[in-house]
Amino acid sequence: MSTRATALLRKPGQPERATLLELFFDLVFVFALNRVSHRLVEDLTERRVILADAGKTLLLLLAFLVLWFVTTWVTDLYDPQRSRIQLLVFAAMLGALMMAVAVPRAFGDGSLVFAGAYVAVHVTRGLVIVPALRGHEAQRRAAGVLLWFAMSAVPWLAGAILPDPARGLLWTLAIAIDCTAVLLFYPAPWTLPAPHQWPVLAEYLSERYRQFFIIALGELILTTGSAYSDTSFREGGAAAAFAVSFTTTVLLFRVYLFRAGRLLPAAITAASEPARLIREAFLAHVLMIAGTVAVAVGYELVIQHPFGRTDPAWILVILGGPMLFLAGRALVDHAVFARVSRSRLIGALVLAGAAPAMILLPPLAVAVTAVLVLTCIATSDTILAKRQPPERPSPPRFGS
Repeated sequence: MSTRATALLRKPGQPERATLLELFFDLVFVFALNRVSHRLVEDLTERRVILADAGKTLLLLLAFLVLWFVTTWVTDLYDPQRSRIQLLVFAAMLGALMMAVAVPRAFGDGSLVFAGAYVAVHVTRGLVIVPALRGHEAQRRAAGVLLWFAMSAVPWLAGAILPDPARGLLWTLAIAIDCTAVLLFYPAPWTLPAPHQWPVLAEYLSERYRQFFIIALGELILTTGSAYSDTSFREGGAAAAFAVSFTTTVLLFRVYLFRAGRLLPAAITAASEPARLIREAFLAHVLMIAGTVAVAVGYELVIQHPFGRTDPAWILVILGGPMLFLAGRALVDHAVFARVSRSRLIGALVLAGAAPAMILLPPLAVAVTAVLVLTCIATSDTILAKRQPPERPSPPRFGS
């Protein structure tokens, strides 16, 4: 077995904590998420949003999430102290930054910058890691990852060159390939079953998931703070909307951390197939982060326009954001306890049921409705914590 390849892999006993390099890498995503949310705010403000526009924004967001997740897998599987891995992280950081800069014009004259940076990060990573692992069984896994990204590179680059609607269709195919590959753990004819070739550092990956959710909350604070700073502080409606946005941020943090949020590392360790639990946790965090970005979009609109008529599209983000968050948070409960929290499901259903009537209320009242639902869930969590002793994780047994 190659000594050179072995040196590149993470060693047993190494600290399962994120390094300063990885936290540095995360900084780019505050800007990236802000660009994604700002793009949607502009569309909503100009009232030119249709389903296709929202789909385009979601597509860009998913591209950033895939890039972050795969880079996190790299620092989980390989030694982040090695200069080669550090350079790959810096390259991913630069690629994410270029993608973020291109977001406002990603479906226009910035398409080649966005798609080119995305493809370059993933393909370059594979071209560096696969040869470096020569002689080690981990090379098969790395080659499988490279194969999938080489496949998706074709529609990404072709879509960047062709105009809409071809661009939208090709990029939808590309992101579908990338998301499918993530969920299936990059299978290839030469790879082993996922549990045998994807080792899991429970504490490390759980911490990284939590850190990325904190990044999403940071983007929410940045977006709403910037929106409020652009208003007159004498405007009572804007001040009230800003207070509501801060309360929502605190509630999202509180609901996220309750029990299952803290026990995710222990659940992954106790799982019969940790890799599958990691996949479920990834899906949960995709929903929660998408929901938090939608909340940021909605609350920026509320701060700018607290009173007056509420556009139906605004309701989708003001209430839809918390609904997505609650759906993701319910999935975390399932990953940790093999059950779904009723309070999260009831909260999401209440928001969905209330949405049609919100057209009669001003935007600020719609936001207050979301806060009331989240407050009820947080209060329910507090009461439950006092009545029931702390639980041990009991993750689902896949295939049983």
